[in-house]
Amino acid sequence: MTQSLPGQSPAQEQAFAGAGRPPVVVIGAGPYGLSVAAHLRAAGLPVRVFGEVMGSWRHAMATGMFLKSTPAATDLSAPEPGGRLADFRREHGEPELTELTPIPCDVFVRYGQWFQKRYVGEVEPTRVTAVERPESGSGFVVRLDDGKEMAASAVVVATGLNGLAHVPDELRQLAPEGPGPRAPVSHTSHHTDLSVYAGRRVAVVGGGQSALESAALLHEAGAEAQVLVRERHVLWGMTPDLGRPWSQRVAKPASPLGTGWVLAAVCAAPGSVRWFPAAGRLLLFRRALGPSGGWWLRDRVEGVVRVRTSRRVTGAMLSGPAVRLDVAGPGGERESLTVDHVLAATGYRLDLDALPFLSPALRRAVECVPGSRAPALRGTFESSVPGLYFTGSLAAPMFGPMMRFVAGTRFAAVRIARHVRSS
Repeated sequence: MTQSLPGQSPAQEQAFAGAGRPPVVVIGAGPYGLSVAAHLRAAGLPVRVFGEVMGSWRHAMATGMFLKSTPAATDLSAPEPGGRLADFRREHGEPELTELTPIPCDVFVRYGQWFQKRYVGEVEPTRVTAVERPESGSGFVVRLDDGKEMAASAVVVATGLNGLAHVPDELRQLAPEGPGPRAPVSHTSHHTDLSVYAGRRVAVVGGGQSALESAALLHEAGAEAQVLVRERHVLWGMTPDLGRPWSQRVAKPASPLGTGWVLAAVCAAPGSVRWFPAAGRLLLFRRALGPSGGWWLRDRVEGVVRVRTSRRVTGAMLSGPAVRLDVAGPGGERESLTVDHVLAATGYRLDLDALPFLSPALRRAVECVPGSRAPALRGTFESSVPGLYFTGSLAAPMFGPMMRFVAGTRFAAVRIARHVRSS
């Protein structure tokens, strides 16, 4: 039975299905996957969505974390009015959030689940194990972990940062079987509960939001945490000024990602970023939003948690049940640091080879951004393989930093749905 959802035309979907068109497969059910699926279904296209609704936000974020973005930059893209975070809060009788209100991750998860029920419908938790091109004809063959196989007219990869966590080699060698909560080293995305480190010495490596917030949570849970930051200073966001004079608004215009002309420009026209030289796009991707902590986090870290700047981990080895880190200091001096666990808040690497569900032949066929393993994309988010689309963080080297945040969902979802429908 076809489920009728807001903005959807069941007659159109039945017409597409009746014409024998295989469904569009969306892999991933986070903000981008849900937004794309909502627009595809509103266009009347048959869609199957695979993944756990808001899975990464539920399983790769520690309890007690907040979003760094503001409410205005946290809306999923619905095909019609009524799907904003503010609409969700209003419908549930909850007070509206402002720029001065950090958003708890659990609130965002509930919002995503509400959005899915309202605009997307069924999401199948079955895992996609393989996507490959058929021996003849167009489209794709999609295999699932329950052994079933299906045809897809198009595939949208919206897996977020799943599988892309980066742990530097000098730390990864501590865990030959792979980093994780029970290994001597883990990545921040491996945790939902940092209280398991209560009473233990933990070195947090990194200087951005993930490192600083994890350190605060570790300290508050009773761990002895210290942060090793490569940069000379920790950067903090500015407390939002809701009454900025016009002169400041002109000098540093607001955008979903912060203030300043560069951010305002790439947020207003992310499609134009595609026309930058590849080296310029990668520089923008890496530098536009450097490591920093949210303004609301500062009081929980400064003067509370030991933060050591200009520190670089040069080596690591096991010393019995503990870990010994070799650390280079600001003047080149060396020291050894003994801890019980190392928490790597060292970001993510965009790499197609980290998406094992794409067949090796398919990965080889996808052209990449020069100097990167991220896919090169057309203005429609389609890769060099017809019918294969990428969105979210994997699209950021092509469309700019807004694709790393929920604020980019509308730009991506509208273009993908329009192109798939016309193909």
